[in-house]
Amino acid sequence: MPLADVLIPTCRRKTGLAVVLASLLGQTFTDFDVTISDQTPDDEVYLDDFEIQTAVRALRWRGHRVTLHRHLPARGLAEQRCFLLDQSAAPYVHFLDDDVLLDPSVMERMLRTIQQERCGFVGCPAIGLEYLADVRPHQQRIECWDGPVTPEPFTPGTIPWDRHLVNNAANPLHLERRLAPDGAPVRYKVAWVGGANVLYDREKLVDVGGFSWWRRLPPNHAGEEVVVQFMLLRYHGGCGLLPSGTYHLGLPTNVPDRAHNATELFGDLIAAYEARKNLAAVESAAAAALP
Repeated sequence: MPLADVLIPTCRRKTGLAVVLASLLGQTFTDFDVTISDQTPDDEVYLDDFEIQTAVRALRWRGHRVTLHRHLPARGLAEQRCFLLDQSAAPYVHFLDDDVLLDPSVMERMLRTIQQERCGFVGCPAIGLEYLADVRPHQQRIECWDGPVTPEPFTPGTIPWDRHLVNNAANPLHLERRLAPDGAPVRYKVAWVGGANVLYDREKLVDVGGFSWWRRLPPNHAGEEVVVQFMLLRYHGGCGLLPSGTYHLGLPTNVPDRAHNATELFGDLIAAYEARKNLAAVESAAAAALP
């Protein structure tokens, strides 16, 4: 079993998938396998195209197991991520979207951080390099972790939404230049990082339910990774990481209709989690009381 499983949902993004696979080939951390779940319509499928197969063969030549799935019909991003999580067994699961380019040291830096902090997730925001000249000091108020990353017991009414501003445009790169000029990792507080490049502790992700609640949403939803990170922040902690080393390719979104947002489930998911833990505690106490 590898230390990490890289999980890639893809749909209608052959170029993006080829780029992210090439990025994996150059990572300094190498103890990972790759699982791809494709929901591209049958008349556009590209998993067998030469550029994708070349990247897959190169990864396999380097010792990585690469598994490709055609996973249809599409039932929404939460179900797609749930399917991918079900395919994994490694201690860490690394969700990568099919529209990012990674620096070679990104995975190694993220893994070292999550092992040191023992938190639920570490995320690197995707930088829009087209905004490099657009400096936004009004969006760069960052809260760094001075000590260990710890749980933050947010409720639906106390989520610090403004924290997401530091991840906009090229803000992470401008902050990196100021806070991490020598490349030393900087951990910062987040509301969420997004799903483009996030490393999860698999056991903690499963503990908060993963994406198992996907049936409660229509297929045209968004925010599935956001509510999962809300849950992990509340019960296990999580952080953003600079340098990010993650660059957004600027491809068109596959989710133009965002009328339904998974964050609406946050309160219900908290209640379900607390009820499950309380029941487990009662059952454990009852078992301990037996002669």
